[in-house]
Amino acid sequence: MQMHPVIRRFAVLLFALVFQSTAMAQSYPGRLVKIIVPFPPGAGADTTVRLFTPKFTEQTGQQFIVDNRAGAAGNIGVEAAARAPADGYNLLVITGSLPTSISLYKDLRFDLVRDFAPIAMLATTPFVMVVHPSVPAKTVKEFIAHAKANPGKINFASTGTGGINHLAGELFKSMAGVDMVHVPYKGTSTAVPDLVAGNVSLMFSSTVASLSLARAGKLRALAVSTAERTQAAPELPTVSEAGVPGYDCASLFALFTPTGTPRDIVTQLNGMVNRTAQVPEVRDALLRQGAEPQAMTPEQLAAYVKNEIAKWAKIVALASVKLE
Repeated sequence: MQMHPVIRRFAVLLFALVFQSTAMAQSYPGRLVKIIVPFPPGAGADTTVRLFTPKFTEQTGQQFIVDNRAGAAGNIGVEAAARAPADGYNLLVITGSLPTSISLYKDLRFDLVRDFAPIAMLATTPFVMVVHPSVPAKTVKEFIAHAKANPGKINFASTGTGGINHLAGELFKSMAGVDMVHVPYKGTSTAVPDLVAGNVSLMFSSTVASLSLARAGKLRALAVSTAERTQAAPELPTVSEAGVPGYDCASLFALFTPTGTPRDIVTQLNGMVNRTAQVPEVRDALLRQGAEPQAMTPEQLAAYVKNEIAKWAKIVALASVKLE
């Protein structure tokens, strides 16, 4: 039976595309790979991915460089990545602020789900629920009881309105059924000293910023925000096990690529990330900066990010969070 000419042309085209994709993946990477970080040098996303890039270069023989594109809370860099060719040579690091941006910014010129394909999770970073020592609570349950006895009288700090640790506090308010007042600061360097001074009562702070102060008695650590205990302080319970079942909040650092990047390249990069995260010097460096490796497949990362988008959209609406 002779194949119809149109079907024959389609089959030839399909074969050519598959062959081209396979050839690209087999020779990948054949030149320098650029990783866009939508934040300035020294930011968490920047320092995290720079732990990985030398190992990527060692494994492939090609340079992996960081391209910092800061501005508009990361949105400028993400938009640039969304317009880049989907060839595996233009990657993007996203953080926990990106899934929240979808609900906070109404004029974004990119769609995190539509325009990008997940590659791998680099690491997640938990927050520590810390209070000033004057707060009469040594456990999460005691804090909830104290907050319910003093509605609207307890304030909590964040590093800025709409930031992930602000939303961590709003998520806690919603799930614990307490009424607290949000006090935004312009970063950790101003928020944490005010917490130590007792000008605010509570903060969901990074492990790096808070654990040493808690161990020195200047703050009291009640729990960690993630679903699992953190290696940085295994003695601390999670908020979920300490009184708010199901509570889970973490910042994230993940590697993405423009949609349409050949699947074989995505798979190759996923393996590189997960292998590199287990290299002792990389793993130890992540732990020192308060981050923890989290091996995920692209599918698991896609589901994780979609869940984050939905979770924070609900909290942003419930708390009527608006950027000034």
